[in-house]
Amino acid sequence: MKILVINGPNLNMLGIREKELYGENTYAHLIKMIKKHAKEKGVKVCCYQSNYEGDIVTKIQKAYKKFNGIVINPGAYTHTSVAILDALKSVNIPTVEVHVTNVNEREDFRKISFVKKFAFKTIAGKGFDGYLEALDDVINLK
Repeated sequence: MKILVINGPNLNMLGIREKELYGENTYAHLIKMIKKHAKEKGVKVCCYQSNYEGDIVTKIQKAYKKFNGIVINPGAYTHTSVAILDALKSVNIPTVEVHVTNVNEREDFRKISFVKKFAFKTIAGKGFDGYLEALDDVINLK
């Protein structure tokens, strides 16, 4: 089993940006956690981060017939990107949307998610552990 983990804009700044919301842990720490968890579960994982919408769309398209699942935190594109939604629909790979913070308890615009219209599950507000739960959800689809 192969799972693609995609992180959108500004997630590479974890540990630096808004520590009161996102915590002290870095993006590198997150990737280390994800890879360790995947190894323990006996699955392969590929982690990708981009600040560019088109790059994320291309990565999703290239996942077609290569990955069994996608875990995605689209960052700010969650609330704006029909293109990412359409790419996910195109490849039709089981997808879990994940957010470090509880977007439903933040600004009103953050409550809108285009990705949620495709993802079979959304996990929000569980910090980095949300990614591990998302991996498990994809793995359990077997």
